[in-house]
Amino acid sequence: MIKVAVLDDYQNIFREFIEVDKYKDKYSFTIFNKSFQSEDEALIELEGFDALFIMRERTKISKTLISGLKNLKYIITSGMRNKAIDLEEAKKRKIIVCGTDINSNPTAEITWALILGLMRNIKQEVDNMFQGYWQTTLGLELKGKILGIIGLGKIGSQVAKIGKAFGMQVVAWSENLDLSHANKLGVLPLSKDELFKQADIISLHVVLSENYKNLITKKEFEIMKKTCFLINTSRGPIINEKDLISALDEDKIAGAGLDVYDIEPLPQDHKLRFLPNALLLPHLGYVTEENYSIFFTQMIENLDSITDGTPKRLVK
Repeated sequence: MIKVAVLDDYQNIFREFIEVDKYKDKYSFTIFNKSFQSEDEALIELEGFDALFIMRERTKISKTLISGLKNLKYIITSGMRNKAIDLEEAKKRKIIVCGTDINSNPTAEITWALILGLMRNIKQEVDNMFQGYWQTTLGLELKGKILGIIGLGKIGSQVAKIGKAFGMQVVAWSENLDLSHANKLGVLPLSKDELFKQADIISLHVVLSENYKNLITKKEFEIMKKTCFLINTSRGPIINEKDLISALDEDKIAGAGLDVYDIEPLPQDHKLRFLPNALLLPHLGYVTEENYSIFFTQMIENLDSITDGTPKRLVK
């Protein structure tokens, strides 16, 4: 019997997608609905498990955790890339790491939910409707505005196409911007500083790396328009959080729409939660029924393939 820990199932829905009784002779599942408060807690709670089913970049599967879990043989993550796993330590321990497919379109969709939410003051108007008020703000139109996209990969390209459909001028920058791809999309390449100066909305769609960590700091906020909205559905540390809070607090920019943070879950007393010009979501980018169906189904498929001796979707 293989003991499987299903981590960070915040919505408690693993059993809605997987008929666990069907596997009762092969696997025993334990569901963890909340994040561990410390690595020590994780070590205690996960002792004795053979396999971990994890959601990408929630619980950190560190060197200490991997080396401390003596029974651990398999790690299966949602998606094929998870920077929270110490792959080098897993390889050293000869732990098999597998991943799953993932739909990227939900992240592009949630990006536009944040953009529209900010431009049309959706949060304020919804709150005011429940208090009995009617038409308390003035919104802004998208048509004719400049949308600046940092990173024109799969998600950035989807966001760009929607921006064009709204009649926006779309500009882009990244360190390795494909100029021919930008041209095909009708996107104007700009330097980083020019994008920050010109854009009415800036949306981040790059992979977190040393090159992109703290990409946006006080310096960048100083050159943005005061009417600019900043959107981050990529990774929290791409923006210097302290400088972001200052910029919002001092009205250096009009607002920010965030789905990702330095620390997740975001602490209850975090300053961002109390800023009126911050529209916050709890990292919903990939959180859809369709994606979760793929994740959990393929996690089981991967574990079956491992036990059959032909592992699928190996993460290297």
